[in-house]
Amino acid sequence: MTGTQSATKKAGEAAIGLLRDYGVDVIFGIPGVHTVEFYRGLTTGGIRHVLTRHEQGAGFMADGYARASGRPGVCCVISGPGVTNVMTPMGQAYSDSVPILVLASVIPSSDLGKGRGRLHEMTDQQAAAATVAGFSGTALSPGELPDLMAKAFTLFQSARPRPAYIEVPIDVLARPADDGWTARPAAHAPAPDAAAVAEAAKRLAAARHPVILTGGGAVEAAAPVRRLAEKLGAMVVPTVAGKGVLPEDHPLCLGALLPQEAVQERVAAADVVLALGSELAETDFWQDRFRFGGDLIRIDIDPHELSDEQPASLAILSDAGKAAEAILAQLADSDRPANGVAGAVTALHAKLREAEDPERRLHRRVLEVIRQALPRETIVATDMTQIAYAGNEVFPVYEPRSWLHPVGFGTLGYAVPAAIGAKLGAPERPVAAIVGDYGFLYTAPELAVAVEEELPVVFLLWNNEELGAIRDSMERNGIQPTAIAPRNPDFPALAEAFGMPAQTPRSLAELGDRIAEALTRKGPSFIEIKAGEM
Repeated sequence: MTGTQSATKKAGEAAIGLLRDYGVDVIFGIPGVHTVEFYRGLTTGGIRHVLTRHEQGAGFMADGYARASGRPGVCCVISGPGVTNVMTPMGQAYSDSVPILVLASVIPSSDLGKGRGRLHEMTDQQAAAATVAGFSGTALSPGELPDLMAKAFTLFQSARPRPAYIEVPIDVLARPADDGWTARPAAHAPAPDAAAVAEAAKRLAAARHPVILTGGGAVEAAAPVRRLAEKLGAMVVPTVAGKGVLPEDHPLCLGALLPQEAVQERVAAADVVLALGSELAETDFWQDRFRFGGDLIRIDIDPHELSDEQPASLAILSDAGKAAEAILAQLADSDRPANGVAGAVTALHAKLREAEDPERRLHRRVLEVIRQALPRETIVATDMTQIAYAGNEVFPVYEPRSWLHPVGFGTLGYAVPAAIGAKLGAPERPVAAIVGDYGFLYTAPELAVAVEEELPVVFLLWNNEELGAIRDSMERNGIQPTAIAPRNPDFPALAEAFGMPAQTPRSLAELGDRIAEALTRKGPSFIEIKAGEM
């Protein structure tokens, strides 16, 4: 888009053209009376608009799109309730470092902060959104919009990728756009300090029992992480966000088992731990603060993480991939023998499997059938449900951006819309969702989007007829379980009402067959898995 072209357009239309110039190809949202000027651009702007059934669905679809594709996911929401509805997905994306852009309208600029009772009015809409955004701003004139967009895309490409929020008063959306509406090049992500890299390489080369922890910040560093692990003979332990950085069938990869005591003991016994792109947060270890026994080398793009409650003996501010490549260049050519590590991985898996309770064994059996039925490259979006918690640890994935789970914020209702967004972000890959019976009802209307867009997503609903994790928590704390057994609808009939085929397998063997059949269909499929029949 050129400056002369934009001068003939209104700001809302020019904003959509600018997004296209930044490489945006899909926008999720719901048109409203305060966002119609954005839709002027969406009718002619060459961007696919996906009509969601709720702003929460729009935000989670943008999240799934971003996690699957590595590109920012974008949603457009109306002022007031549209913004409050999308704040839950924003909170999830903020917690899990996912690049989504929320484009919102707001009441006329002359009314901001006046409390005049305007439609969709909030006391301070931008301040509310800022609590779950890495960057937020209000464009009080058309000329401010390109500046705000440039800041948002710079955040996505060169810093810790968190949600960006841009709101535009409805009167500003309707004003003529001025010059300067062109995409601007973003800064590069930081490269590591050479002296720090040399010191890290020295410590890792001398380590007898090194461990590599991979977080969500390492998803673009799969190749150097693999070489680094093989060169050092290091065990690789991913967090949930880092699943697939090293294929989980690689002999050095333990899997995302950090919450397990035996694994924590192994990590604590390491003389050097290299943590790549991870907060090392409570939700990674499921304890308040994990104690490392040896050196902790932390590499992170966020300086705040390098000075938090997990102090590093060596902290390196850098993109994870650049740092891993730089460390590799400092190490000797030959690889360290890894037979002992591979054996330890096998032994730990056997030990943990032997200690599983009946519920975990059931979850594992079901997940094994699902894993066997799905192609290796499948993207799986999961919800906050017990079988997904088991899957975080025991469901193997083999590529980055393949296991999408709402880790930090821990919101229900994520899986269905995230799977839809993932399929639109990575259309060449198979996509499935694993969702519990309770969380499914948070965003069930988004099934209509999968049907409408003819997306071949396999929706797998785990139905145990209760809030199982809450029941367990109450029992552990000596509380009589209450309000944990909701009355469920007929889930297959509900899915069929939306227009997709639905089935309830009666055995594990039949479950595998039904998944295989679903993968051959042009559109979406729904499979209810009843816990009592598995």
